Amino acid sequence: MTLLVIISIVSYTQLWTIGEPDGRIEVKPMNVVKAISRPYSRKEQEVAWFRFDVQADLNPLFTWNTKQLFVYVVAEYTNHKGFSNEVVIWDRIVRRKRDSKLMIEAARAKYPIRDPSLSFKNSSDVHFTLRYNVMPWIGALTYGTGAQLTEPVPFAKVQSRV
Repeated sequence: MTLLVIISIVSYTQLWTIGEPDGRIEVKPMNVVKAISRPYSRKEQEVAWFRFDVQADLNPLFTWNTKQLFVYVVAEYTNHKGFSNEVVIWDRIVRRKRDSKLMIEAARAKYPIRDPSLSFKNSSDVHFTLRYNVMPWIGALTYGTGAQLTEPVPFAKVQSRV
């Protein structure tokens, strides 16, 4: 019973001990191409690729109770049917405090954006955000935002098929 009380107190106090990270994200012009959507479907679909720069100091997120950080870039847009989409385009796990300074230049998205409607025509501009999850040894998972792009990026015109 005592152990349960101690774990509860540690979990509760952890919410106020996590600092705020300092970060910046910049997105390069995107590339939108026509490609075959999936191996089992022969439909052509528009696929968007991005290159971006990330500079972030995640050092304040590491405390004695931090096991690791899950850091990811999210692209948010609304398609022509009015559905809001949030797509993870890049991620990284940071396990050590000495690896918590990210200096990434001209990184290509790990995961392209593919819309279920097969096209980005008449979609809204894309908002980019650097987010993180703090995974503690004991306690609740904590979410946060490390950086946000100030100006949204419009979808580029479709280039020739890949």
